[in-house]
Amino acid sequence: MTLPDLRNPDRFALFLDFDGTLVTIVNRPDDVRLDPETRDALADLNGLLAGALAIVTGRDIAAVDRFLAPLRLSIAGVHGLMRRDAQGRTYASAVDPGLPAAIERAVFPFLAKHPDLLVERKYGALALHYRARPELEQASIEAMENVLGELQEAEVKRGKMVVEVKAIGGNKGVAIADFLAEKPFSGRTAVFAGDDITDEDAFVLVNARDGISIKVGPGPTRATYRAAGTVEFLKWLRQLPAQLGG
Repeated sequence: MTLPDLRNPDRFALFLDFDGTLVTIVNRPDDVRLDPETRDALADLNGLLAGALAIVTGRDIAAVDRFLAPLRLSIAGVHGLMRRDAQGRTYASAVDPGLPAAIERAVFPFLAKHPDLLVERKYGALALHYRARPELEQASIEAMENVLGELQEAEVKRGKMVVEVKAIGGNKGVAIADFLAEKPFSGRTAVFAGDDITDEDAFVLVNARDGISIKVGPGPTRATYRAAGTVEFLKWLRQLPAQLGG
């Protein structure tokens, strides 16, 4: 499917997932690399869109900042549990600060048997990555789902080779709606691109507001456009500044 042709920078607000969209997914989340050409395109787009560009991700804001540096963008992190607006103000859902440690304690027996699984600690959440042990997918999901029996105010999020328990509250669609209620995003048509099941909430929100939704990679989706994968999407993204500035 042909990706959209965007021409008017005053019309659009751009929202982008990080892993699997701006960077290729690897076994260890800390090992991803943001290509300098992609970073330059993001900087150009942020200028052309007058700041109406935001990263909407499952990662912590601080983690994305490290990959983007020295570029600093608006970001919604941990699937909407935290958000930094275009003015640099940070908003965070009220969560029990001890929740990630409580999740880890609850799942410890499983982790002790499989120490090669990767644990990612985040604000109000803990993610278990099994990309290095794909045969443990179902066991990992069941172990994390069983945590919910011991904890209150928590929910499970599943993604590509990762399962996460997080505080209840927010999702990527809600985060985009919050951005669209503020300058410089308000009054613009939302464009969102993402690759995972956790991006479907955002696709639904964007579609409901007559925006443009882009699924990156295979799989069922409610998005209205599709890129075959990260390579094709980044080719489109890197050409976008010339389109908008032309």
